[in-house]
Amino acid sequence: MRAARLISLLLLLQAREAMTAADLARELEVSERTVYRDILALSAAGVPVYADRGRAGGYRLLGGYRTRLTGMTRDEAEALFLAGLPGPAGDMGLADAVAAAELKVLAALPPSLRDAPTRTGQRFHLDVPGWYAQSAPPPWLADLAGAVWRDREVTLRYRRADAEVARRVRPYALVLKSGIWYLAGRVGADMRTYRVDRIVDVEPHEETFDREPDFDLPAYWRAQAEAFLRGMLRAEVRIRLSPVGLRQLQHRSDIPFGYVEAVAAADEPDEQGWVTTRLPVESVDVAYTQLLGLGPEVEVLDPPELRARLAEAATRAAALYTAPGDR
Repeated sequence: MRAARLISLLLLLQAREAMTAADLARELEVSERTVYRDILALSAAGVPVYADRGRAGGYRLLGGYRTRLTGMTRDEAEALFLAGLPGPAGDMGLADAVAAAELKVLAALPPSLRDAPTRTGQRFHLDVPGWYAQSAPPPWLADLAGAVWRDREVTLRYRRADAEVARRVRPYALVLKSGIWYLAGRVGADMRTYRVDRIVDVEPHEETFDREPDFDLPAYWRAQAEAFLRGMLRAEVRIRLSPVGLRQLQHRSDIPFGYVEAVAAADEPDEQGWVTTRLPVESVDVAYTQLLGLGPEVEVLDPPELRARLAEAATRAAALYTAPGDR
């Protein structure tokens, strides 16, 4: 435990140049007294760490000192090489940079861990696109990745359903979702999201922009994804579900938020365990396709036209399975 903490302390000083005992204690989640003891232990081991006094003081490493990562465990080394799996990095034009970084890390590892990239490559493979989807990256992805890295403004020409539009965008981030790349960027005061495969031209500008320090990409993307899915649900149906039907609903990826919403709105189960609930859906036509897959485990109560369509489908299906002599 202490050895791992000493390595973490050393890497923190290596990455941030100078840190106070209070800063180190907060990062390592230990007391300042423990930090003082660890600093003494590093010095005794020959690590050139020293303290600067004064307002801008703190602990520092003697200029140029670098650890060779000899304290890295096998699990840590193999996890590190997972970041270099082929796919998204290559799509963004970073394949050479990833390969160079891997070589440098590999050179710093002790001989006993230098098989880490081979072991990782033989055990994990990242195949991002969905089935039947093209795997080629969008043509402007690498240009956008460069603008994102450099905080450089761009003008996009973007294909919408009705026309092409041009927007000057401050590109904040790229997100890969189910094999589709999205660009999150600010247009004026608004943050917007664009599908990269619908961008038909990118013009980079020399002007750069300053990011809001509190911008939280994971939180932004979660909110965008939820708003998108909920925005699709413009209708509602009332249904009865058997215990089996309720379980099946949980695993239906084509019913966004269906399971959570249905459980929240469900009445108490009846004597057979069936529950009555409301399910938000995109439309009656879409609901017909979705609920048809649940077969006899669901009964539509409302709207009447959906109930009639499913009843007709059930009648036709029953006729197909009736023995010829019974027809």
